[in-house]
Amino acid sequence: MTATGGCLCGGVRYAVSGELRAVHACHCSQCRRWSGNFVAATRALTADLTLTEAATLAWYRSSDAGERGFCARCGGNLFWRRADGARKWTSIMAGTLDAPTGLRLARHIFVADKSDFYDIADGLPQHAAWPD
Repeated sequence: MTATGGCLCGGVRYAVSGELRAVHACHCSQCRRWSGNFVAATRALTADLTLTEAATLAWYRSSDAGERGFCARCGGNLFWRRADGARKWTSIMAGTLDAPTGLRLARHIFVADKSDFYDIADGLPQHAAWPD
């Protein structure tokens, strides 16, 4: 599979040459504060991810565990990766992929941390934290 995507202003563009995982919806407080709602993300092997335009890409260390890639010009949320150097894969915000993606939402994670202004009623599996 080859997929492409980028931010709103085009300052960051990327291509993925390998497989993308099904989309997971993350309801943790960090993702909510970063995006304004829950995050829908896929992931790819970092070796399969190529930045074709990165003039405005910036990284923010959001916790001991992770860092988030975003466009410093338009604010588009693009990536999440481990901050400890074990970067075998990179999460990619599903909404930044060029359509059609061929992907489907598969599960909800960190639902114990979700906000109270919405319900999850799609019948997909829900996990209180990261599933084993």
